[in-house]
Formats: sequence, structure tokens, C-alpha cells
Amino acid sequence: MVDRRHLLALIPVPFLVLAQAELLASVLSGGTGFLLLCLVIGLRVLVWWVHRAMAHRAAERTRSRLREAFLRSPGNKAGEVATLVTRGVHDVTPYVVGYLPQQVLAVVVPLAVVIRLAFADLTAALTILLTLPLIPIFGALVGAHTRERTARQWAALATLGGHFLDVVKGIGTLRAFGRAEAQSTTVRKLAAQHMTETMSALRVAFLSAFVLELVATLSVAMVAVPVGLRLLDGGVPLLTALLVLFLAPEAFLPLRAAGAQYHASAQGREVLAKVPAHTENIGQAPPDLARAEIVFDNVSVRSLKNFSLTITPGERIALVGPSGAGKSTILGLLLGFVQPDDGRVLVGGVDLREIDQKAWLEALSWVPQRPTLVPANLSSGEQQRVALANALDRQQAGLFLLDEPTAHLDADTEALVLQATREFTKGRTAVIVAHRPTLLNEVNRVVTV
Repeated sequence: MVDRRHLLALIPVPFLVLAQAELLASVLSGGTGFLLLCLVIGLRVLVWWVHRAMAHRAAERTRSRLREAFLRSPGNKAGEVATLVTRGVHDVTPYVVGYLPQQVLAVVVPLAVVIRLAFADLTAALTILLTLPLIPIFGALVGAHTRERTARQWAALATLGGHFLDVVKGIGTLRAFGRAEAQSTTVRKLAAQHMTETMSALRVAFLSAFVLELVATLSVAMVAVPVGLRLLDGGVPLLTALLVLFLAPEAFLPLRAAGAQYHASAQGREVLAKVPAHTENIGQAPPDLARAEIVFDNVSVRSLKNFSLTITPGERIALVGPSGAGKSTILGLLLGFVQPDDGRVLVGGVDLREIDQKAWLEALSWVPQRPTLVPANLSSGEQQRVALANALDRQQAGLFLLDEPTAHLDADTEALVLQATREFTKGRTAVIVAHRPTLLNEVNRVVTV
């Protein structure tokens, strides 16, 4: 899901860090190489500029993938989806642009520095090797608190966004019943809660930054002070002492930066944790529905208990039963929106959970019980007719799912819809949730749930 190709641009960085320190130490100790030093510094700036440009393009590709994943995900509520595809995906940018590169540099640069200093000054190399773990240890201790507060902050934001969206959608009804002011008070309370959680997360972030800077500064001092004293006693050459002084901060800098970026990318990681699992792995291609048998094998979920049903290719099934019995749940199972607690749904002998959901949804046509269309100023009957027209236009669909398709239609319109549905379902498998008796005449079999 996350585009990581920009990390390849970091390959030259450890070599350029070592070269810059070597040349700078040489120039300051009276040697040559000033022009070469300028070239290395220029290359380091160029590499960083190229990496940043690649990182921002990678972040844009990642945001596009996340938007598609969240919009296609059936499990999230409308308010949460709205928050994820707006504020959420933008919070991923610091993770891609800042945190991931610093994670890589925090490993390769200190390792390169320690290896180089092992040949120049073993004492300094061992000191750095022993003090380096202090930064991730302290960072992990503070990070545990950060994760908890960031999770609470994001939950507060998602609740606020979802509730605000619901209020906006129903503002006409709220005003009609005199409940607009009460909902305004609720939104203000949720906003205050989000502000409190945000300030709590920021306090921890600032505290952790101070802790990491303090530990890094003390660690560098533990390397620099002994080297300076040894230089005064003549125990180490000037060139070696300068090399140690230039490389020691370079060893700790990526770890300090990674700690800072950890907090900057905390919300981005929370967003990535909400990516639907099915978007990470591409499943099998769906079987040919013209020949595939659909089997509910002892399925239990919600109100549906130990449900078994076999639907042959081209068969038209009507699901009837009292409200709450699980008819719409059966359609949710066929769509892949609902996962069985027990049992399996097989399509052509393949577990539906192993089929790529995007390809599966493209292979069927569906009309929900309450279609939601944009603009929302259409009546229920108008929305139902538009949804049916869209469903009947999917000529490539091999499975037709209808949840009370004529619930909001008058008798004349219902007759036209039934005729169009009858023609569309010829040779196709159809599962219809039916309450009206007229629908029962359009199916081959009636199944009571």
C-alpha cells in the first residue's frame, strides 16, 4: 500500500557522509581536497533534493491508493470514511516523506560510521556503539505513551467527523423538529474533546523530543571530550581527532531525526492501521458465474445461524422471512461486506474470502434496500429507480442481488421494473430479498430465512 521506491535514492548517503567527514578533516588539518569537498557537499545536497522530490511523488501515489482503498472498503462508516479520505490520507505524508527515510538512515549511517571509526579510533567506535542504543530505548519508552494518546486523538477526530457529517446530512430534519441547537452543543463538546486529546499528544511529543535531544547531546559529549583530552596529550593525531568529532554527530543525527519524525507521523500510522486487510493482498480471480455454483456451508453470523443453501447457475432465488431474520445479511455475505463467524460461502468451490473483492464486485450487480445517491435531493422512489437503472446497465454482471427493489415504487413503475428485471436476469443468477408477493412470481425458488 505504501510506495517505498523513493528509499532507493538514499543509497549514496552513507558514502557521502563518510567522504565529507574525511575531506573536511583533511582540509582543516592542513591537507588538500577543498574542491573535492565542495563537490561532495554538492552531491549530498543534490541527492537529498532528488530524494525529497521522489518522496513527495511516492506520498501522492500512496494517498491515491489509500483513498481508493477506503472508498471501496465496506466496513467503515460514512463519517469515518469522510475523515479518512480527507484529513487521514494527508496525515500519511509525514510517514512516507519523513519517517520511512529516517528509519533507513538510522540503520545504515550509524553502522557506516562505527565501521569507519573502528579502523581510525577503536575507543571512539566502541563508545558510539555503546551509547547508540540509548536513543531508541528512551524513544521506545516515550513512544508507548505517544501511541496511546495518538490513538485516542484519532478516535476523537473520527467521532467528531462522523457526527458532524450526520448532522449536516440531517440538518433539515433536525431544524424541523427543533433539535439543531442540541446537536450544535454536541458537536462543540466533541470538538473540545478532540482539542484536549490533541494537546495531550503534543505535550508528549515535545517531551520526547527534549529527551532524545538530551540523550544524543550527552552521547556526543562522551565521545568528544575523551578525544579532545587525548589530542592534548598527543595520544591521537589531529586528523583522526577531527574525523571522530565530525562523524560522531553524524551517527546520532539520524536517530534523533527518526525520533522526531516518529511523532510527526503518528497519525499517519494510525490511518495506515485502518487500511482494509483485503486491499493488501490480491486474491483469486472470481469463477465464471455462468457455471459456478454458490454454496452457503453452515454459515453463522449475526442473526443467521447454521444457514445452508445451494444456488445453481442461472437460478433465481427469493429470500423471505420476518424482519431481522438475516435476509440482508445473506446479501452482505454474497457481496463480501460481511464475513462469516462460522462456516463458508463458496463460489465454484472457492471460498469467497480468497477471491479478489474488487474483481468480485465488478462481476455482480447490486441494488441496496436504501440507495444513497448524489445529489441527495431525490425522493426515495427516484433514488430507487436510478439505482435499478444503474444495476440493469451492468451487462457484464453474472450475479444480480436485489434488496427489496420495488419497496418505494408505485404499482405502474413496479410493473415496468419487474419486466426489465425479468429480461436482465435471463441466464443470470439472481438473489432477491422479497416482501411484496409480486416479486415471488419472478423467481424459481423461494427460501424462507
